[in-house]
Amino acid sequence: MKRSIFLKIFGGYLIISLALAFLILLFAFNAFRSFYLDTLANDLQNLGNSLKLQVAPLLRENRYAELDAFLKDFGQKIGTRITVIDREGIVLADSDENPSEMDNHGFRPEIMTAFSGSVGRSVRYSRTVNESMLYVAQPVDESGTVSNVLRVSLYVKDINDLLVNVRKNIWLFGLIIIIISLVGALFFSRSLAKPLQELSSASRRIADGNFNTKVFLRKGDEFRDLAESFNFMTEHIKRLFDELSTRKEQLNSILRSMEEGLIVLDENGRIVMTNASFQQIVQSEEIEGKLYWEVIRDPVLGDLIQKVKDEKRNYADDIELSGKFYLASVTLIPAKEEIVVTFHDITEIRRVERIKKDFILNVSHELRTPLTAIKGFVETIEQDAAKKHKNYLEIIKRNTDRLINIVKDLLVQSELDDKYIRLEMEDVDVSQLIANIGKIFEPQCEQKGLAFRVHTESDFPKKIKGDPFKLEQLFVNVIDNSVKYTEKGGITINLSKINHDVFVTIEDTGIGIPEAELPRIFERFYVVDKSRSRRLGGTGLGLSIVKHIVLLHNGEVSIKSSVNQGTKVTVRLPV
Repeated sequence: MKRSIFLKIFGGYLIISLALAFLILLFAFNAFRSFYLDTLANDLQNLGNSLKLQVAPLLRENRYAELDAFLKDFGQKIGTRITVIDREGIVLADSDENPSEMDNHGFRPEIMTAFSGSVGRSVRYSRTVNESMLYVAQPVDESGTVSNVLRVSLYVKDINDLLVNVRKNIWLFGLIIIIISLVGALFFSRSLAKPLQELSSASRRIADGNFNTKVFLRKGDEFRDLAESFNFMTEHIKRLFDELSTRKEQLNSILRSMEEGLIVLDENGRIVMTNASFQQIVQSEEIEGKLYWEVIRDPVLGDLIQKVKDEKRNYADDIELSGKFYLASVTLIPAKEEIVVTFHDITEIRRVERIKKDFILNVSHELRTPLTAIKGFVETIEQDAAKKHKNYLEIIKRNTDRLINIVKDLLVQSELDDKYIRLEMEDVDVSQLIANIGKIFEPQCEQKGLAFRVHTESDFPKKIKGDPFKLEQLFVNVIDNSVKYTEKGGITINLSKINHDVFVTIEDTGIGIPEAELPRIFERFYVVDKSRSRRLGGTGLGLSIVKHIVLLHNGEVSIKSSVNQGTKVTVRLPV
């Protein structure tokens, strides 16, 4: 059960007050009792000093009977017990008992102290009278030696009767103090608890959404400062809440107006937010709170989300939902381990791409046959044509070859563009593959006087995994460009291995590429020197094909070049 702050404060004061009162009263009573016993002991000692003047002569003359009678008479008058003991511990006279019937007192503590020359004091139980008593024993000197002891005592019960009254008065006084303290604690606790209760009540009203709540305290203490701080905080929270509400409304408006579908997933893959566009995509409104795979059963999306979680990077890929194509972009929000997935409808783009691809593929197939026929007829005519016509036939033949190469490259590019293309992976000896390709270009290199060198490092692997036909296309295109655009010097190919990757570097001493052209070098149909490319039969698709093949093998390709100093192409492939 929850206890209020008032009960905690008041209860604490109550416990402390009772404990302090008990300890104070206990120590006060004991101190008063000790003080009272010391006072009585001093009085008994003074009484003993007076009696010694009358007792000493009787002891010197051995008048023990008169001494006993004197003590009984005097002790009865003053209400005090008086006893005289000799050196052997034998009681010579006693005011209350018959001395001959009393035990030997030589081992009583106060008697032993007195025989040693000091005043002995003791509060103990007397077996003679069966009562607790206060004893004060003094030595009686004779010729410089202690020959007898005079002991004066009082019954403790008489002392206790007085102390009982004292104790009652002390407890009554203590009770009054406790009551006064508790009344003060009551008012003090209420003065502490009331502002805290007001602040607590105001906090609950704010939690319920009432940001106009204010707390005003009349006392000019720390609680008033706290109330002012509370009011300032409330105003600040209200401003923040209004701002957040405005932003939330803006965000909701943006989400509603988005054509792209959007969902937000928590760390467990549960949908915590969505928009109307996504609800239209999946044709359902009961989405929030469900796991994403209950709404979209697509393995590609599941793989994307898992990759984003594992690698902490953003990914995107195409998926098909209800007969439409969407670009699914998956983004990680690190702060809350949430994932945002957007679905951009690319159905029309994919349809246009398919039409374009089909068009290129069909046109390429249709052009290949007539171009081959044209080339054959040109070669036939060339044999019988007059010398003056052979130059024109050579131009027709060269351009026909260029068109045939463009058609071939278009067919290759079209094949590589197929999303579902499958590589025929097997062990490939890259160094042997490069050597075989080098033999293809030997005649051209010899014709131009170019050196063709291949350097293979000792740790270069014998074989790697890859598609041998595609890799051959890749290196043929790169080496072909180097041979075409190099007029002197040569081509150097270096094969090396770093960690788990192999690097094939093709470096030439050709005309080079301007630095401004390098960012576009892998674009389709992009050529740096158009007139030279046409003259040499370039199609502008070679490096685009190279990049596609490298990406299909999960590798990278890069180019460094300087005008008139040559070009260096580096291909990285995983082992």
